[in-house]
Amino acid sequence: MEYNRNFFKIFLFGFFLIGLIEAYTQELSISYDQRFIVKKDGSPFFYLGDTAWELFHRLDRNEADLYLENRAAKGFNVIQAVVLAELDGLQEPNPYGEVPLVDKDPSKPNEGYFKHVDYVINKAASLNMMIGMLPTWGDKFNKKWGAGPEVFTPENAFQFGKFLGNRYRDAPIIWILGGDRNPDNEEDFVIIREMAKGLEAGDGGKHLMTYHPQGGNNSSQWFHKDEWLDFNFFQSGHGPRDLPNYEHTLLNYKLEPVKPTMDGEPRYEDHPVQFKPMEYGWFSDFDVRQAGYWSMFSGSCGHTYGNHNIWQMWQEDRKPISWARTNWRRALDHSGAFQAGFMKAFFEAYPWQEMIPDQRLILNFNPRSGSYQMAMISKNKDLVFAYNPYGYPVQIDISRINSEKMNAFWFNPRDGKYIFIRSIDKSFADEFSPHSMGRGSDWVLIIQDASKIFNEFTQVN
Repeated sequence: MEYNRNFFKIFLFGFFLIGLIEAYTQELSISYDQRFIVKKDGSPFFYLGDTAWELFHRLDRNEADLYLENRAAKGFNVIQAVVLAELDGLQEPNPYGEVPLVDKDPSKPNEGYFKHVDYVINKAASLNMMIGMLPTWGDKFNKKWGAGPEVFTPENAFQFGKFLGNRYRDAPIIWILGGDRNPDNEEDFVIIREMAKGLEAGDGGKHLMTYHPQGGNNSSQWFHKDEWLDFNFFQSGHGPRDLPNYEHTLLNYKLEPVKPTMDGEPRYEDHPVQFKPMEYGWFSDFDVRQAGYWSMFSGSCGHTYGNHNIWQMWQEDRKPISWARTNWRRALDHSGAFQAGFMKAFFEAYPWQEMIPDQRLILNFNPRSGSYQMAMISKNKDLVFAYNPYGYPVQIDISRINSEKMNAFWFNPRDGKYIFIRSIDKSFADEFSPHSMGRGSDWVLIIQDASKIFNEFTQVN
């Protein structure tokens, strides 16, 4: 019984420790229409995540400060990180010589390790960012690959979940179960659901919860109707270029009951395409943007950016996973990270939560390829967006807009700037040709009611 008493002491310590975590957290919930995440005041929360899976495991406090301050400056507001990390996280200690569990036992959390986790969460909170916390990587309950070992049972999964939920009850957390793993058998399902019960028992249901599956899979496949799953989360993954990740978003968008959805792990910047760099090269900033805008234009509640070097915090003295090639410190300022912030700023400048995907707006030939154009219209029908990945001319059904006078603009996803096109009168259709064309020359078309003020950058005197 000795270890149970020790666990209880740690459990209580974690309860009182929460008073030390600065209360910058925004209490999040699901919107009235069940499509989006909202803050306590009811305003929309645009989830812009970054995958920093090894943050707790590989970075010391100075490095964590550098990483988090960089991400906050770019507009990220959710950092996805794993407690029991992928890269031999049960046996390889953190920079302070601590492992997360005593004897690899989920019922025996190591206080030294969790003090460092506390620091990182507190630092993120001070920068007004949340942690998308994965209690464990999936190899700890389903070792298809990776270091493992499998250590979870239904009983200790509940216990570990309750420990985490209680310790971070008042911290800025979104729970993300799974960890790049699908449930393969009944025990996997029980472990996942028991961990979810434990988290809720510990935090009183204060935090949102979702599930991170393997590449090409979707939380809705198994858990859509589970009450603990607040929003759907899929991994479109790192396969071919131009992978139509919007298909997952649209699939979830049509499900009942309605729940928000997002791509929680799309193609990473500087990741080898299909894991074959010599054959296909690496994903670029355009590949990252395309995935982001495609998903948002199909009804997502937000998006996660990823950089292949950053998730693993690769540096020259570490073994690279899947041909990582850039020191994580340099990778912090790859173009795609800035542009993810531009995307968030673009949507937040408009009532984006009122936008509805509607491909009927596009009248021109629009093949399902890398150039596939996507469109949205506001509930009031006074605002239209169209994403144009290759900069091809796009013909819009102007008759769908409830306005006699409209203004049209281009938004450049590469630099975050707006360009006025022209004022237009109502007609059946109008064609718009961007300033550049070809793969990587993506643009967002904006058509808005000229009598209304939406965005200070798109006002015409």
